[in-house]
Amino acid sequence: MASTSEIAYFAAGCFWGVEAAFRQAHGVLSTAVGYQGGTTTYPTYEQICRGDTMHAEVVAVRFNPAAISYEQLLAVFWESHNPTTMNRQGPDVGTQYRSAIFYKTETQKIAAEKSKLDLENARVFSAPIVTEISSAADFYEAEDYHQQYLEKRGLATCRI
Repeated sequence: MASTSEIAYFAAGCFWGVEAAFRQAHGVLSTAVGYQGGTTTYPTYEQICRGDTMHAEVVAVRFNPAAISYEQLLAVFWESHNPTTMNRQGPDVGTQYRSAIFYKTETQKIAAEKSKLDLENARVFSAPIVTEISSAADFYEAEDYHQQYLEKRGLATCRI
């Protein structure tokens, strides 16, 4: 019997470290880094870095919902970055580093909005959460050298 899988998209700054965080979660079947939420078809990394396309650096997470819930993936997302800084994570500045959740289904949208509201109400962060929650548009896979970048170099995380 084949297992079912779902996909989720998260933008939380530089996709290298974010991808590594999701790859460590039990129930994640695969990841791919890429670009989403912009205006250019098939953007390149160079275009993204120049700010020409308005895309975010995104991690596509394929997961087994019987092993890990979307809500658990949201927890990984919130813990892996600072969702209170607009278009910035650490020293990385630009729209490509924005905090965003791109939902595939109405169920994902509702869960994302609820998790954001719960964190705001609990005052988990000292500043307002600026995370964008938008419908998933086309996802463009990044160049091969970006895929599992840290893993290929024997690194577990990015240091900021």
